[in-house]
Amino acid sequence: MPTAPQTTDELFQALSENDRRPYGRTRTVTAEELVDAAEQFGEPEPLAYALLELQEAYTYGAEPRKSPVVFARLLNLFDEQPDVFDERLRHMLFWRFKWVANALRALPEVPLASLRQWQTEMRDRYVKAGLDLQPYYGQAYQLAAHVGEDTSLAYELWAGRSRSRLSDCEACEICERALHHLAAGDDERALRTWEPVLAGKDSCQEEPARSISYALFPLLRTGGADAARELHLAGYRACRRNPSMAGEVGRHLEFCALTGNEARGLELLSENRNLFDEVDSPQGQFDFLTGVEVLLRRVELLGHGELPAAGYAGRTWTVASLCVEVRGRADDLAGRFDARNGTTAHTERRRARLDRAPLLDALELTLRTRSLDEVGPAAAPVAVPAARRTVTVPESLPELILRARALDEQGHPDAQACWARLHTLVTARDYTHPDDPAVGPLVRLRADLLADEAGRAGEKDEFADAAALYEEAAGLYDDAGTPGRAALARGGALLAAAGIPAEDGDEAETKAAALSAAHASMVRLHEETPGLTPYQEARLLRLRATVLGLRLQASRSEEHIAPVFAEVDLLHDFATRHDVVPQISGARLLRASTHALSGELPTAVTEIDSLIDDLKAHGPAWHLPRTLGLRGRFRLGLQDAQAAHADLAEAVRLAADWPADAVDTARLHGDLAEACMHLGRPDEALRYLTRSAELDLRRGSRTDAFCTYSNAAQLSLDLGRVEDCIALLDSVLVEPDVAAGELDDRLVAQLRLTRARALNAGDDLKAATAELVALAAESAGWDDDPGSHAMIAAETAVLLGRSGEFDRAREAAGQALAAHAKAPRYEPLSNCLRELARLQAQQQGPDGLAEALAHLADAGRIADEARTAGYEAHGRSLDTALAYEHGRVHAYAGEYEDSLAALEKTFALLGEPGPDQDHAEEWAECVRLTGAVEGLYLKRPAPALTRLDAAVARLTGLGHTEATEPLTSLAARLRDEK
Repeated sequence: MPTAPQTTDELFQALSENDRRPYGRTRTVTAEELVDAAEQFGEPEPLAYALLELQEAYTYGAEPRKSPVVFARLLNLFDEQPDVFDERLRHMLFWRFKWVANALRALPEVPLASLRQWQTEMRDRYVKAGLDLQPYYGQAYQLAAHVGEDTSLAYELWAGRSRSRLSDCEACEICERALHHLAAGDDERALRTWEPVLAGKDSCQEEPARSISYALFPLLRTGGADAARELHLAGYRACRRNPSMAGEVGRHLEFCALTGNEARGLELLSENRNLFDEVDSPQGQFDFLTGVEVLLRRVELLGHGELPAAGYAGRTWTVASLCVEVRGRADDLAGRFDARNGTTAHTERRRARLDRAPLLDALELTLRTRSLDEVGPAAAPVAVPAARRTVTVPESLPELILRARALDEQGHPDAQACWARLHTLVTARDYTHPDDPAVGPLVRLRADLLADEAGRAGEKDEFADAAALYEEAAGLYDDAGTPGRAALARGGALLAAAGIPAEDGDEAETKAAALSAAHASMVRLHEETPGLTPYQEARLLRLRATVLGLRLQASRSEEHIAPVFAEVDLLHDFATRHDVVPQISGARLLRASTHALSGELPTAVTEIDSLIDDLKAHGPAWHLPRTLGLRGRFRLGLQDAQAAHADLAEAVRLAADWPADAVDTARLHGDLAEACMHLGRPDEALRYLTRSAELDLRRGSRTDAFCTYSNAAQLSLDLGRVEDCIALLDSVLVEPDVAAGELDDRLVAQLRLTRARALNAGDDLKAATAELVALAAESAGWDDDPGSHAMIAAETAVLLGRSGEFDRAREAAGQALAAHAKAPRYEPLSNCLRELARLQAQQQGPDGLAEALAHLADAGRIADEARTAGYEAHGRSLDTALAYEHGRVHAYAGEYEDSLAALEKTFALLGEPGPDQDHAEEWAECVRLTGAVEGLYLKRPAPALTRLDAAVARLTGLGHTEATEPLTSLAARLRDEK
């Protein structure tokens, strides 16, 4: 708190501001400071409100030891000065007797006798105050259930009574009744009881998140796996990282462990690492730690006890070591509760959770489904995803080296596994190179490994690294006396260097020039290198053809077509003469690609059809997935999505036999997603997109991966799968390089922007606004991209307006306007300002009219600018939208004549409805609002009905019957009122 309040008005303002903060240390510390400030005024009422705020902070901040102490001060204040407590304060005071009871139950050091004494105190106070005792009996039942006594009578005494003003909220009581049935083993009845809460009809501070965490298992047991999945996503998001809901988090971890989602469970555990140290409630700790142990035991049982796990601060944990620590602490807590309660209830409940068998082998909880094998320590750079086909790596070191080189000459994917093994062996401190003439010196092997590393860097578009590694390899090959291999490495360096993006100038032109220079250098290199083997010469010819193909791709110039075909013919003729089989199919693939780049897609398909037939008959088999994938892309270009889907699906199936990066499985999945979109199968596309992203992530192409995840998140949001979208982005945004700020900041901003939009779509306005406010602050520094800042600030302004924070909304809109002046965004800014005007008039009525009109004036200036610039809106014109908003804003403010005039102007701008459905609906909405203003507010039903009836007739005649429904409904209402 920057400065302490100097007046009681400032104190109440500070209390109001603190109430808007999320629960946690910041809110709690501020509440403590406000109590100190309130004491200085010497007035009981401000102190009472400050104490109430502090107790709430302790209660929902998981600090049950402090809550009763604060309440004792409140109770003393009430006893000493009861007149200070008006009806509102009195209600809050008696309500919070229940909070104290809950806090005391959560503390095993509080004797059972003290718990019963507090209940007696509560009963006596309620009786003295003339209050209904249903809340007291509710607490009596909860104590009996906590202790493990027979709850039959306690339940009837509570549940059989009518609710009163001080009863727990409907949602909380529903949860308690459902838990009673659940404890009795009646899953069906529990779920029926929970139905209003799970459906969102009843809610409160902790609900439905609390009910959801308990309902997951009965849902699974009764066949409701899909419902459990959806509830897990929404329910977990509502309680994650929240110390007061640690128990709920524990049950979500348990749910992951028992549905084949152990990897997601470890991810969620990492996300909630704060709960190990921030939960001061022993009951909360007990529930959380038991859920954690269920997860860790399951992971250990599956043979992954060595995996890293997020645990208590101060040391590094594995699954196995954390499990031991958690088990000890949870057993201790269970023993302390049972000793206090005189039963074994906590130990038995804990044992029942730990002994529960998995309920499903696998339930796909999120779009990003991963196995435990995929969440281990970061893989070494040389690691490649496993293929379905087993690769045998020789044990003998000389045999391994020779095998790697032989496979590399063939372009065989199994070479990757051999090189990976050699990377590990050679970098070991005790490596001894074999003294074998067939193997050659160590310097040659080091060159081989550098060349392999360079190739992988190039595949990830890390061109500068690839070029440097190839040059280093070439030098070592020279030292080893292998000039042919040195030439290949230098050819690779030339190709990689040409791929390095230019810093300035025309990118396509600069790249084409760089590739031309690279080709000239390759030709000289080829001519000047003596003693090339057929394999080496074919590889150099392949590099020459590839660099010219890339030049054509960059320039799309007709003059660059013939040179590619000439180089491809050289490669094909040479490879055929010398029977270099991999380069024969490589040449044919390049020829087909060149036809495609030249705009000759049918010829490209014909060429590749023949190649596929030969590959199926004679191999190499590992060329088939890529080739089928390329034909699939060609067919997409020919708008034959069905045939493209068939090719790409077959390519994905065959790719499973080979390492993913050897056949570019990530690209195949991405292209298959595109084919699915063309076929109108977006849900299927979503699966392929996320798989493509995960494959890119695993091979180290992280920027590509996050771009694909961004597309997948947007698609899931477009499909209305809001919770899937949020869960996907939550998972992606905690990736180490994202959290460390190592990924491109604009890409991360796009991911966060999509998440904010998803949160808004999921009615989490508070979280969405917080994210957008942060993004707007960051994007204000994007001097190179003011247009994006304008759009983000505009969206931020609208959400602030929806929250009723119009001062901050006006400030954000001002930022958007300033950025718009540098990089115009006419339509988004106009939409923002009109929406702000509507919100202000709607929420504040006449008091908000002046500000609303100021926003509309700004929108009018933008419309004028757009008109001058010749800008055409994608939807209705900005002038039409502005006129309509003037009508709506004046109506909200009670200025009905001005509203009617604005709406008449809107009709003039809209024109008559026609066959276009969107235009007809827009026109009909304008008629409806005009009819409401004229007939309901100005009390002129006759002209309003004439207008409505004519509009219905016109729309019906045009076939827009759906658009007439609101009009006929309003007309019926006006006739009834007449």
